[in-house]
Amino acid sequence: MTAITRRLPAPGPAAPLVGTLRRSLHVVQRNMAVYRHSWIVIVSGFFEPLFYLLGIGFGLGSFIEGVKVAPGFTIPYPAFVAPGLLAMSCMNGAIAETIFNVFFRLNYERIYEAMMATPLGIRDIAIGELIWSLFRGTMYAAAFVVVMTILGLVYSPWVVLVVPGAILLGAAFSAAGLAATSFMRTVQDFDLPMGLVVMPMFLFGGVFIPLDLYQSVSPVIPWIIEALPLYRGVHLFRHLSTGLIEPSMLFDVAYLLVFTAIGLWIAMAQMERRLVK
Repeated sequence: MTAITRRLPAPGPAAPLVGTLRRSLHVVQRNMAVYRHSWIVIVSGFFEPLFYLLGIGFGLGSFIEGVKVAPGFTIPYPAFVAPGLLAMSCMNGAIAETIFNVFFRLNYERIYEAMMATPLGIRDIAIGELIWSLFRGTMYAAAFVVVMTILGLVYSPWVVLVVPGAILLGAAFSAAGLAATSFMRTVQDFDLPMGLVVMPMFLFGGVFIPLDLYQSVSPVIPWIIEALPLYRGVHLFRHLSTGLIEPSMLFDVAYLLVFTAIGLWIAMAQMERRLVK
């Protein structure tokens, strides 16, 4: 009797991606187990934008009559600030997770070297950390949108799209944070991204001040601000919460997608050089 062998079909192009996502979930499970007994650390990230909203939005905002966001459409200052604070929360959460925590796992705890002894690869680790960062950011975004709705700072049902928008913005900053961390060697290196990148974006990224006010200083400044990834998120969230749907929002989405892809590519390439001897 002659044995008959059957050629199995080659795996489709989606098979490697599915396998990567499945392996990346082990990184997420590891992080969830670590934070299981220190959940207050995760919950505390929600209060930062809330305190800014109460202190600056309603406190300082009580001295401001309103902000014109479109011809004939003026909103209270708290409603103007709230979407920007949500974008700022996505940035800070992603940066805190992918720069500070990943730095110590990479340089001191040697967690990733242990993971490399398992079937996990560089891509699995990077995407796993990205997913974990997005998980935290999504919780903050959803909770803050509820707070905005309760306080009457939402003017359109389009606000429901802020949550997936927050996932996209968090992915952009998570990828950038992973890329930056892969180049860091000492704790002193934190000063460069935090002092020269994160803080200027927080202050001048359109969170607190309308872009039009910078025109009186220099016409070049608005162009610089519009090139910042935080401003693209602020612009997207503010238009969704007010219902001012414009074609420029598609540019926000495309910008953040490209920014995420570039950051993740740099992070994986650099981590491979550091971990694979």
